Amino acid sequence: MLASPSHRHVLLLVAAPACWGVGTVLSKQVLDRGVAPLTLLAVELASSALLLLFATLLFGVRLNSSPAMVKLAVLGFLNPGLAYALGLLGLVSITASMSVLLWATEPILIMLLAFFVLGERIALATAMAVAAAMVGVLLVVYRPGASGDAIGVALTVAAVAACAFYAVLTRRLLLDDSSVAVVLVQQVAALCFAVVVAGIASAIGAADLGLPEDLATWALAAASGMVYYGFAFWLFVGGLRGVPASVAGTFLPLIPVFGLAAGYLLGDRLINRQWVGAVLVILAAAAAAIRHLSRPSGFR
Repeated sequence: MLASPSHRHVLLLVAAPACWGVGTVLSKQVLDRGVAPLTLLAVELASSALLLLFATLLFGVRLNSSPAMVKLAVLGFLNPGLAYALGLLGLVSITASMSVLLWATEPILIMLLAFFVLGERIALATAMAVAAAMVGVLLVVYRPGASGDAIGVALTVAAVAACAFYAVLTRRLLLDDSSVAVVLVQQVAALCFAVVVAGIASAIGAADLGLPEDLATWALAAASGMVYYGFAFWLFVGGLRGVPASVAGTFLPLIPVFGLAAGYLLGDRLINRQWVGAVLVILAAAAAAIRHLSRPSGFR
């Protein structure tokens, strides 16, 4: 039995955090091999763009230059371009725990922007699901000693805001264009941004652009880009077509849960608090999905 469009959109929004979570683990493996962050970003976006280009050719998708598509392409500079560049810069002067705490606010920002920009009505149940999911994320990833200077915090908050604006504005501009076409033009724009940033950073001596040293590392970097950027954004934009932005944001806390699951398969072990947090996030996402699917189709 084929899933209805709404069921399909929800499944896509669950699959996207799975790709982001697994992609995070893969990216960490590449960074541990000595590849510079800005270099990794460019390599990942290049592999993602190639994947999406192949998909457009495979499915016979045509790219157009409509005003809406141009605006959607520009959003690629915002996310993953500017957002991930700011996030990397912010990590220089804040702890990983502080970064996670700040990124946990993204669903709240999406919900607020969806209300003010898109005019979405935020149900109490959706707000409660977001709150429960945030508590779960804190239980999963929080570590004592979260700290950082004001500049690092500001850069990270700006990165979170860029991602939230991306989700809401993409939802507003999505019309009849293919999801893979939309993500392709956005990723190409982000790749151009990443190359320029990496070049400037290298020219002024602000960053060492260490390239992968062997074929296996190149392959791992390419695979992480396809998963983290290609498939994840493709799935997320596809799901965003049939789900309000405020509801779509409730699935983002699943990212660290899937990341922990991938790490568990690689040998990491979870403490009891993390298990409780993971269950809480899953229940919150399930509650948001059930509420959305139970509403009359005219109100979705």
